[in-house]
Amino acid sequence: MDAIEQRLVDLEMRLAFQEQALHELSDALAAARDGESRNALLMHRMLEELRQLRSAMATSPLTGDAANEPPPPHY
Repeated sequence: MDAIEQRLVDLEMRLAFQEQALHELSDALAAARDGESRNALLMHRMLEELRQLRSAMATSPLTGDAANEPPPPHY
């Protein structure tokens, strides 16, 4: 095999490795985006649940305004 053929084979091997690396990076990026989407959805759900809990606590007679509660028994 002469030098030009060897160089062509080397370049083809490099190209094949680079294509494989590109596919792996693309797959990793897609997985990261899926994870980000899942995390954003979970965060949205948690914030909504927190809003609901805060609203429920504000309207609950047990946890509402302290001024509306009876004094402790030692008074």
